Amino acid sequence: MQNQIHPNKIRQVLFLAFILILGYVILKETKVFLSAFLGAITLYVVSRSFMMKLLINYKWKKWASSLTIVACCMIGILIPFSWMSTVIVTKLAPFLEDTSKVQVYFVQINNYINQYVNLDLQSMDFMSKIGTMGAGMVKNLLESSVSTVSTFFFMFIILYFLLYDCFKVEHWFKQVLPFTSKNSNAVVHELRNMIFSNAIGIPFVAMVQGVVAMIGYWIFGVEEFLLMGILTGIASVVPLVGTMIIFVPLMIFMMATGHLYQGIGVGLWGFIVIGSVDNIVRLLLQKKLADVPPMITLFGAIMGLNIFGFFGIIFGPLLLSIFLLLVKIYVDEFGTADAKNAHVSE
Repeated sequence: MQNQIHPNKIRQVLFLAFILILGYVILKETKVFLSAFLGAITLYVVSRSFMMKLLINYKWKKWASSLTIVACCMIGILIPFSWMSTVIVTKLAPFLEDTSKVQVYFVQINNYINQYVNLDLQSMDFMSKIGTMGAGMVKNLLESSVSTVSTFFFMFIILYFLLYDCFKVEHWFKQVLPFTSKNSNAVVHELRNMIFSNAIGIPFVAMVQGVVAMIGYWIFGVEEFLLMGILTGIASVVPLVGTMIIFVPLMIFMMATGHLYQGIGVGLWGFIVIGSVDNIVRLLLQKKLADVPPMITLFGAIMGLNIFGFFGIIFGPLLLSIFLLLVKIYVDEFGTADAKNAHVSE
């Protein structure tokens, strides 16, 4: 009789299974809105303290406070995003539509590389692929632009309702967590730290590296230093290679087109200055924000890129960090005595 499973346990397992299946179906059908939802949650956490000041200190109405914060978020995100998109599209579109200039530069680079390395890019039928790649990039750029606009639209709508019902949302979130009050508070605290670290840390590092790169490119005579600086900032969030995606090819291009010393300067600036800025800024941010391990950032970004596209660079590490946090809390909450002791000893 002692080995029999209590009927309540069976009902609990079946009900949990039903919730998980239903949640999977909902998530699968609304995957297109997942980036918008995560973005809204991120902005909610970042702007929550400001919302509380408007409601409690200044006695604003909920709808007025929510609209004000949404408007500020729109201005702070859309204006820089639109400006960078305009610069990139304006500068790159002529090269993607007419590859004749690219062919001239390619021949120069190929001849320069052949002086030092036995590698003939022309024999690899490289140029015949540039036209196809360029057309594909334009198509992908247009498709991603439409997707990004819709993501922003739904993100700001979701953000408004999260802010408007902020007290109900937070109360509901703590109620549905199947943990003790202590662990529930720990989850909320860690989530805030992780979101701040990813939502503020990653874009801030990218911005600083982009500005520093732009200054260096201007010093060493790069014609499109503004475009290259923006692309370097964007590339800084790519795992492993980061800013090298931009400044190494730019260095080779400068050297191949007869600007040897400027090319060397770009390379030194990239490896020494831009690389050092990344380490220094991250070190300073870790003192104020959550210290996310590099491996979580790396694997999270790779996972996020496959799921969310470009925004996955921020959301991927965040989701992976949340997953590991929940595993840790689960072991602490429901684990065996040995598991708890092992966790405490760590």
